[in-house]
Amino acid sequence: MIIEKILGNVHDMDNAEIEKRHIEKVNLESSDLVKRVQRLKTDHNRDIGVRLSTPKDLKDGDILFMNDRSMIIIDVKSDDLLVIQPNDIQEMGVIAHELGNRHMPAKFEGNEMLVQYDYLVEELLKTKGIPFKREDRKVKDAFRHITGAHSHG
Repeated sequence: MIIEKILGNVHDMDNAEIEKRHIEKVNLESSDLVKRVQRLKTDHNRDIGVRLSTPKDLKDGDILFMNDRSMIIIDVKSDDLLVIQPNDIQEMGVIAHELGNRHMPAKFEGNEMLVQYDYLVEELLKTKGIPFKREDRKVKDAFRHITGAHSHG
């Protein structure tokens, strides 16, 4: 089976529509969400290929296949994250600047800044006294590095 487009997302569907179908899951690392072409295996051992016709990142809950009886969805594995909770705009600016200098991608959910675990960043947060916690958490979207030419001087 070759998947060329995403049919929707289970998080946008009515629960009754979901519950009437058998669900197979494809478990992905968040880093795999940015790949347009890949070979995958469902939790029921079915081989599928993904070759998206448009450049679009996959998301947790994306529907790869659906009929009246079943569906195949993306289930993103949890990541080891640093959940940073700055007290004010100054702390946010300091840590954002430091992470930017390290070219470290970050995500924002509510008042929290999420970065993939890095022991050097953990030490930096401790040194700067910026509140954080380490958590295993599922992210909805991929961490994406910004590309493009730039210089540091």
